[in-house]
Amino acid sequence: MSEKRAWRVNGFLMLLADVILLIAGILLVAWGNPLGVFLFVVIALTVTGFVIVHPNESRVLTFLGRYTGTIRESGFFWANPFAWKSRVSLRVRNFNSGKLKVNDAKGNPIEIGAVVVWRVVDTAKAMFDVDDYKEFVSIQSETAIRALASQYPYDSYEEDVASLRGIPDEVADALKRQVQERLQVAGVEVMEARISHLAYAQEIAQAMLRRQQAEAVIAAREKIVEGAVSMVEMAITHFEQQHLVKLDDERRASMVNNLMVALVAEGDAQPVINTGTLYS
Repeated sequence: MSEKRAWRVNGFLMLLADVILLIAGILLVAWGNPLGVFLFVVIALTVTGFVIVHPNESRVLTFLGRYTGTIRESGFFWANPFAWKSRVSLRVRNFNSGKLKVNDAKGNPIEIGAVVVWRVVDTAKAMFDVDDYKEFVSIQSETAIRALASQYPYDSYEEDVASLRGIPDEVADALKRQVQERLQVAGVEVMEARISHLAYAQEIAQAMLRRQQAEAVIAAREKIVEGAVSMVEMAITHFEQQHLVKLDDERRASMVNNLMVALVAEGDAQPVINTGTLYS
């Protein structure tokens, strides 16, 4: 079911017509003409057709169990007086999921929360394709948040592995797509979806903090070693190309060892004056 425009006329024109009918009815009754009573009945029936639509609001009309259309324009209108006119807001709304406890891609329990900004764009779908579109938004948004959290790890120190903390913008886009897919049936447009809270669950928070620190140290060590190897290779290549020192395998191994110790060690390197040779 899709939204369509409802038939309606300007309310002020119909109000003027009712005033004319009222005056005519009063005159007819005063002259003893029974037609005046009939005009009063007509006026009573037409009064129920008046409807006021406020800005960013709509009225969904149903007549004898059938959807007849939607009035989106703000103003004073007159429509089918026998139709039921339900109010549906078109304003932008926020849904705050609060803190949800889920497992990330690595199975770690985490707490995650998100804010979804949405609005109704198809009133017919919102009213008739789902039971309660507000509750539907709430349940489906939480389901999408849980599904998203299970696809990413909480954090990762590997460059090629995406994580909830590492790529917040990409995660927000993915969350928006997932929520939009679920809410399409309800005629709802998701304008923005973004994580508002992200943390490890309390029972593992301290352990995961120590694990994060260990992983950070390991990642830093890998970078240091990678850089040290590159610098040692560059130094030996420079010595050999400039013919500054003639190195055999044993001397080259000794130089590599000394340079790696100096570059990788946490403390300051201690100079050693060698007064002999490797072979004495």
